[in-house]
Amino acid sequence: MDHNNILGVVLAGGKSLRFGEDKCQVKLGDKLLIDYILSEIIGEFEEVLLVTNNSINFKKSKKISLINDFKKNLGPLGGVLTAMKWVKENNKNYQWISTFPADTPFFKTHILREFLQTINFNESKLFFIKSNNIRHNIFGLWSIDLLEKLEEDLNKGDRKVEIWANKIGVKSINMHLKNQNPFFNINTKEELVTAEEILKND
Repeated sequence: MDHNNILGVVLAGGKSLRFGEDKCQVKLGDKLLIDYILSEIIGEFEEVLLVTNNSINFKKSKKISLINDFKKNLGPLGGVLTAMKWVKENNKNYQWISTFPADTPFFKTHILREFLQTINFNESKLFFIKSNNIRHNIFGLWSIDLLEKLEEDLNKGDRKVEIWANKIGVKSINMHLKNQNPFFNINTKEELVTAEEILKND
C-alpha cells in the first residue's frame, strides 16, 4: 500500500474529564504528551492532521495541520468524520485515514509499519490493531468511503466507536508484542505518574 494514500490523524478533542485539564498539554519528561505520538508517526505520512477543540501547543512541523472538530461532543467518531470531511473539502487524494490517540506516549513507529504492512486492503474498509486479545479502537485505518455512513449514523446518535465498528464490519490485525505495553494511555494524574516511572526505567 502506498502510504501517500493515507492521512495520519491524531484525535485530541477529548474533554480529559478524569485528568482535570487538557492532558495532551501536560509535560511527560521533557516533552508535551502529544509530542510523543506525533514524533513517532510524522515520518510515515505526507501530512498529519491534529483534530482538537482547543488551542494547543505541539512541536510545529510543515506536515501538521491543526483543525477543530466540525461539531463538539461527538467523541472520537466525530474526530474521524472531521478528518474525512477535511480530506474532501480540501480536495486531497487520500483514500484512507490512520488514527491515533493523543495520550499514548509509548507507541512506536515500528508497530505502525507492521500494522500497515499486514493489512490486506481488500478485506475491509476498517481495520483496528489488536494485541494480547485487546482491540485498540483508536489505532485504526478507516476508508474515506465510510464518510457518508459515519455521518448518517452520528446524526442518528451513534457515539461509541466499538459498537459502530462492529456494526460496519471491522477487521482486527492481531499483533504479538512483548515487553512494555505500547498502548498504555494516560487518563488520570496517577497514570501520568506511572508513565513517568516507565520513562525513567526505559
